[in-house]
Amino acid sequence: MPNELASRLEPIVAAAVTTAGFDLDSLEVQQAGRRQLVKVVVDSDDGVGLDEVAEVSRTVSAALDENEHVLASAYTLEVTSPGLDRPLTQPRHWRRARFRLVRITPAEGAEYVARVGPAGDRSVRVLADGRLKDVSYQSVAKAVVEVEFKQPPADELKLLTAQEPGRTEAETQGEEQK
Repeated sequence: MPNELASRLEPIVAAAVTTAGFDLDSLEVQQAGRRQLVKVVVDSDDGVGLDEVAEVSRTVSAALDENEHVLASAYTLEVTSPGLDRPLTQPRHWRRARFRLVRITPAEGAEYVARVGPAGDRSVRVLADGRLKDVSYQSVAKAVVEVEFKQPPADELKLLTAQEPGRTEAETQGEEQK
């Protein structure tokens, strides 16, 4: 029942979250005694602050109240942003992790740590072991952001911003000369 309920609630919650200017990352509905626990995880390219979580919570709550026939019972709403340990599963997750260290477990081969660069629709450019590499999302079994307590080295950031994916060095250098 909760999974079916989550499927029916998703368009309602997604519309409310989008109206508030955020992306719906996940929606989960669980039975909690006589009440339903509605867990909503929201994200944004600019991150999500505490005040923004409160704003989204009010917007989603109003949408759920307007559609109380779908929920058909009392509920507790929990709105949060994704944790640091959230796997990078969509291109937008990779875009939001730009310049962060990520532990990548490929579908084939050994796990490695790389710094994230520009992310496209099908692949992301990473810096691993001092070399730039384009990694297709399909080739990644799992990727998670690594906690880092210091600023990334400037030379790594420069390498990651020097050339966007899908462009040749000649194109990039031609623009730098203009």
